[in-house]
Amino acid sequence: GQHILINPLVINAIIEKAAIKPTDTVLEIGPGTGNLTVKLLEVAKKVVACEVDPRMANELQKRVQGKHYASKLQVIKGDAIKTDFPFFNVCVANVPYAISSPLVFKLLNHKPAYRCCVLMFQREFALRMVARPPSSMWCRLSTNCQLLAKVDHLMKISARSFKPPPKVESSVVRIEPRHPPPPIDFNEWDEMIKICMNRKHKKLHGLFLHSKTVVRLHKIYLSHCTLSNIEPKPVEDFKKLLLDALASPSVDGAELLYDRRAAGMQLEDFMFLLRRMSERGIRFK
Repeated sequence: GQHILINPLVINAIIEKAAIKPTDTVLEIGPGTGNLTVKLLEVAKKVVACEVDPRMANELQKRVQGKHYASKLQVIKGDAIKTDFPFFNVCVANVPYAISSPLVFKLLNHKPAYRCCVLMFQREFALRMVARPPSSMWCRLSTNCQLLAKVDHLMKISARSFKPPPKVESSVVRIEPRHPPPPIDFNEWDEMIKICMNRKHKKLHGLFLHSKTVVRLHKIYLSHCTLSNIEPKPVEDFKKLLLDALASPSVDGAELLYDRRAAGMQLEDFMFLLRRMSERGIRFK
């Protein structure tokens, strides 16, 4: 079931942090019974509410019936992950845990550009989104979110702010997409980050020169060579390409990429690593 936000102080704080303008269209995901929706309708030009539970959607429509702002509300009944979002300036959501990751990346890849999202998540998920190295929370989610957006932790919310109270605490996070987005193929980036973060305390050479990784990357390399009509290198020479990419000094020049561990690497280090790999024809997808 859905945990409905009932604390008026939290609702007002979210409205304030979203900095909604009178000309804004707001996308609200998971409006529930509409406690936040009615406040959004007072300040926005239009609110598009996406609700998967048809009973909740009907209750929301009944709640605004006859109110002066009723015409500003559009309700979309459906799953937020499968629904094509209309244009919006700001997104506000109380995000169910089960769709946290797919929803974040759907929003981060959404076009046309929007100003920001103010989203509620389970505390642990939120902390992983905003983590920086060398925090133990630094992970694939952190690097991917921060590559595509500026992510800030705004506030903690106690379980008592919801009805029924969830078993865990929540947090509110603000996401501002980077404009323009970084000139990086996200699929390539993500596959490389998977290798790095899978065992983030291991040195990069141990991760990339692991026999299974070498075989998998060589397979991808062979298909790219076929597509580009290039004579491919045998696996042993391909391994030398990997070694050569890892033999570069880090961005800060302190040590070779070869000896770095993902647990302590910054975004710039990963971007540099991807560039070094790419320059040698090493692909991850």
